Amino acid sequence: MSDIATVAAATERRFRMPRFLSSEHPFPWLLPLISMLIVFGIYPLLYAFWMSLHQRNRIKRVDEFVWFKNWGTAFGDDRVWNAFQVTMTYTLSALVIQLALGLAIAMLLDSDRKGYGILRGLMTLPLVVPPAVAGMMFLLMEDGSFGVLSHYLYAFGLLSPERPILATGSTALMGVLLADIWQWTPFMVLIMLAGLRALPKEPFEAAAIDGANSWQMFRRLTLPMLSKVIAVAVLIRGVDLFRIFDYVYVMTSGGPGTVTETMSAYAGRIFMTGNFPYAATLALLTLLIIFVVANIFIQVFKVRF
Repeated sequence: MSDIATVAAATERRFRMPRFLSSEHPFPWLLPLISMLIVFGIYPLLYAFWMSLHQRNRIKRVDEFVWFKNWGTAFGDDRVWNAFQVTMTYTLSALVIQLALGLAIAMLLDSDRKGYGILRGLMTLPLVVPPAVAGMMFLLMEDGSFGVLSHYLYAFGLLSPERPILATGSTALMGVLLADIWQWTPFMVLIMLAGLRALPKEPFEAAAIDGANSWQMFRRLTLPMLSKVIAVAVLIRGVDLFRIFDYVYVMTSGGPGTVTETMSAYAGRIFMTGNFPYAATLALLTLLIIFVVANIFIQVFKVRF
């Protein structure tokens, strides 16, 4: 028995895990995540801020330290203010439409009847399409010559061939919005549907016994109990919408003129000209606006994750 115990003890010593891996302290397990956060999050952010304090000297081909000159230029740039206005219009329009459609479709799919599970699963299909591909699809469908959407809009007299969707200032932004609405409304549907499925049944049964109709139950029960879910969905989509780039770049490149030029699209255009410090400044300005607005939204609506 002593020999067996000796061998077992030796085997245990040989295969004993390192002390830091067997510790109950969370730091060893968080270290990979912290390392990724530093490498892919904090370092690029600090580098972008450092770059925004410089200006490229094209003659000497060096970056010269200019303090906050790029920031002053950004606040005095009319195209930045135009891009901010376009971004706000795009974000608010998409939020309202996607939220309304998402809630309406979610209420239609909130059923345990046969086949509804398949319909709920099909709602995820647009989400797996890359945004650039979705933008290209709608670019072809909205083409003024052979696009299927343009064809039917012409047939119903809503548009004329002389004023294509994406080539007309008054309709170009809506043309880009169509791609976003098609792809991301299912995301709102799934969030709203999860919230609806989690609602207690007792208040609705009591309201039905008291004679409340469907509209009264929706206004007095469904919406108040879904308020936190709606706030989270609006926050997530709002942050994503404010930095929109893919659809704009693929479908209009910010045109015609600057009608569809968002802040991210303008920053991307500046980046392509080689003015990296000013592009970094615009990107950081977009991040700063998102950070401030998101925090105000969280405090006002008391969003908790």
